[in-house]
Amino acid sequence: MIVKDSNGTLLNEGDSVTLIKDLKVRGSSEVLKRGTMVKNIRLSNNEEEIECKINKVQMVLKTCFLKKA
Repeated sequence: MIVKDSNGTLLNEGDSVTLIKDLKVRGSSEVLKRGTMVKNIRLSNNEEEIECKINKVQMVLKTCFLKKA
């Protein structure tokens, strides 16, 4: 499976990515700010999503809002 970020760069397990847009977290009043670095990503079964931990919370992010760091 090939997973690409918003710029078309290939993503691999353990890569670091940066958010390119402010994102509201569903079920919370928290907002993830643009420029937030996410380290040690995991690829999911869906090529448009990755799994990660932000502030010790497990999240799934869409790759269209990420760029490889």
